[in-house]
Amino acid sequence: MARTMPLKAAAAVALAICFCPTSNAQQRGAELPTQRVILRVDENGKRFDGIGAVNGGGATSVLLKDYPEPQRSQILDLIFRPKFGASITALLVEIPGDGNSTQGSMPSHMHTRDDLNYQRGYTWWLIKEAKRRNPHLTLTGMAWSAPGWIGNGDFWTQDAADYYVKWLSGLRKVYGIEFDAIGLRNEKGGSFAFAKILRKTLDANGFSNVKVQGFDDWPKDKLQFVREMLADQEKRNAIDIISAHTFNEVPPTDGDKIREWSHELKKPVWNSEEHVYKSGFDCALSIVQAFNLDYIRYGVTLTVNWYDIAGLYPMEPYSETPAALLARSPWSGHYQEREALWGYAHYGQFTAPGWTYVPTGSGELNAGGSFVTLRSPKNDLTIIIESKSAKGPQQMQIDLQGLLPGKQMHAWRSNSSQQFKRQPDLSPANGTITITLEPNAIYTLTTTTGQQKGAFANVPEDKPFPFPYYEKFEEYASPERFGYLPRYTADIDDAFQVADRPDGKGLALRQVVPFPPNSWAPEWNPYTILGDDQWHDYDVSADVYLNPGDTAGVMGRVNSVGTGYGTIPKGYFLSLAADGLCRLVVVRGKISNAPVGDADQQALARSKSEALRGGELELAATHLDKIAPREWHTLKLRFEGTRITGSVDGKQVLSAENDLYLTGMAGLMTGGGAKVLSTPFFDNVAITGKSSTRENPQPLPSLSPMYSATKAAQ
Repeated sequence: MARTMPLKAAAAVALAICFCPTSNAQQRGAELPTQRVILRVDENGKRFDGIGAVNGGGATSVLLKDYPEPQRSQILDLIFRPKFGASITALLVEIPGDGNSTQGSMPSHMHTRDDLNYQRGYTWWLIKEAKRRNPHLTLTGMAWSAPGWIGNGDFWTQDAADYYVKWLSGLRKVYGIEFDAIGLRNEKGGSFAFAKILRKTLDANGFSNVKVQGFDDWPKDKLQFVREMLADQEKRNAIDIISAHTFNEVPPTDGDKIREWSHELKKPVWNSEEHVYKSGFDCALSIVQAFNLDYIRYGVTLTVNWYDIAGLYPMEPYSETPAALLARSPWSGHYQEREALWGYAHYGQFTAPGWTYVPTGSGELNAGGSFVTLRSPKNDLTIIIESKSAKGPQQMQIDLQGLLPGKQMHAWRSNSSQQFKRQPDLSPANGTITITLEPNAIYTLTTTTGQQKGAFANVPEDKPFPFPYYEKFEEYASPERFGYLPRYTADIDDAFQVADRPDGKGLALRQVVPFPPNSWAPEWNPYTILGDDQWHDYDVSADVYLNPGDTAGVMGRVNSVGTGYGTIPKGYFLSLAADGLCRLVVVRGKISNAPVGDADQQALARSKSEALRGGELELAATHLDKIAPREWHTLKLRFEGTRITGSVDGKQVLSAENDLYLTGMAGLMTGGGAKVLSTPFFDNVAITGKSSTRENPQPLPSLSPMYSATKAAQ
C-alpha cells in the first residue's frame, strides 16, 4: 500500500499543473484535498505481468477473419501494436473445443482421438498476429468446452493433459510461439489431481517452462483452494500461479489474506477474467480502476478483461458492452472503436511485462480514486491514476526522491469528452510534481516516449449484410488457408467446416463434430447463423446431403441464440431427415409453458402433448417418399408476413401461419442427440427475395487467407 501523509504548508513548493477547469471554490481560494506520495524505488516490488483481454469464451472474433485488407490489419494494430492503440500486454485465449462457450463455438484441433489439425479455426492466426506485433506479450489460455471423447466426458483425466500438450505442440512447431502459462479449465471448478497430471505431462513433453495457473473460477469461495496449497506440498508444487475471476467481487477486507498467501507460497496472483460491463467512457474508467485496485487491494500482477474484439453479430449476447473494438461488418470493412480501448492504452502504451510495481507509489486516493506506479528495468517510471469515485477536484503531490534529475514527466489524460489526449509535460520543482485531478478521469504520467492515439483514415462506412446472398464454397480452393471456415457464418453449437463434397464435385460445408462435446454451456442442436437480424420476408435455401441417420435443416428469422449460457434459439427451421421425415418448427428459446402465437396456435399447443418439447412447437410435418441417405436434396424456407412455407426439391411440402417472429437471421442446423450428432453436408446456400435469385447475388470483397499454404495436419 502507498505511504501517504498530509500536505504541510511548507512543502507546497512544487510546480502545480491543472488539467481541469478552475472551479468556483478554487477561485475563492478554497484548498483542494491534497495527498502526498513519496516514491521509493529501493524497495523490492512485485513483477508486473501485464494487462489485457481475453479472446474467446466464445467465438468472440469470428467475423474478424472475414475482413478485407487493410481493415483487418488495422483492427489488429489497434488492439496489439505497441504504443499505438490499446497496446495490450497480456492475452488469454480460449483453446477451442467444439462446444458453445458463450456467444458461439470454435473448432477443436482434435475432433476425435485420432484427429489432429493445426490450421483449424482462427485462434492460431490471431495469436500469430498478436505476437508478431508484440513479441513480449504475456500469453496464456485454457479450454472452456472440450471434445466429448476426452475421458469419455470426464475432463479431469490424462486425456485432457495430452490434449493440451498436443495444442501447445502445434503452437510451437507450426507457429514458433510459446505459452507463458496454461489454465486447467475455465469456470468448471478445479482438480488438484488433474493439476499434478498436467504438470507431469508438460514436463515430460518439453514444456517445463509453461506455468500452470488455477483454478480460474468465479464463485465467492473461488480462492479457498489456496488453503489446501498451504497445507500440502504436492498441491503447492502443482500450481505455479494463483488465479481466479472477477476480483472486483472479492471483499477488499480479504486482500491482506490473499497477499499473505501469495507471499508465503512465493506465487503470483492473476485475475484471469475480469468483467467490466459498462457503457461509454465509464467502461474505460472502470477498466483502469479494476487494473489499479486488483494490485492495490489483492496483489494481482496480471489482469485480463473479457473480451477484446467484438467480431460477432449484434444479435448475439454480450455483442458490444465488454469489447474494446466492434468488428461486425466485414462485408463493408467498417469497424468502430469503443472508449474502452483507450482505457487499456493508459496502461498498455506505457508499461510492459517485466516491469516492477513501486509499493510506495501505489494506493487509494483519500478523496476518491487510485494510483499505481511501475518502474522499468531501465528505470523509466509510469504512474497510472483514476478518479472514478472522486466527488470533485483534488491534488496529488508526488515526491520523486531525486529519481528524475533533469527529466520531465509526460502526461496523458482521458475523460468523458476526450480520450487519450497528450497534456503539457510536468517539470519537477525541488524533486516534486503536483497535479490537480478532475473527477471521473484517467491520467498517465511517464518518462517513456513514443506514444500516440493511433487511428486510420477512411474507415469504410457501414453497410447492411449483402442481399441477395449466395455461397457455393468454391472460392476456398485451399480450405486450410481459411481455417476451414467460410466467411460470415457464426457457429453457435459445434463446428461447420469447408470440406470436399462426398461426390467429389467440389467443396461444401459440413458439420464435423460426430458426438456431443463436453460443452461449457448447455447446447441445443448443431447450428450456425449468418445475415441480418432485421430481415423479414425472404427465402433461405441450401442443398443438403444426408448420411444414414442424419437430419439437416435451414433456419430463418433467427432473432436469439440464447443468453450466453444456453443456446436454444428463437426462430424457425425446416428440416429433412434421411428417412424422409420433414418438419416445419418454431423454436421459442428456453423451455416455457407460456402460450405463444394466435388462438389457433395456442389450441395446437394444447392439443399436442409433444408441442413444448425442447422449446419447439411443430407447425407442420410430413413423411416424404423417395428420400434416402447419400442423396442431395434442396431445402427452401420462405417467409411472407405470417405465412411460412417449406419446399423440398422445388416442391412445396409444408406450410403454416405463425406470427411469433417476424424478423431475424438465416442459418443452417443439423440433428442432435445424446450420443451422436448429425454430420451432413450443405452446398449452394442462398438467401434471396421475391425479385432476386442466387444467380444475381451482391458482390463480396475478396477473400484474405489467414494461413500459409502448408500442411494442415501435423
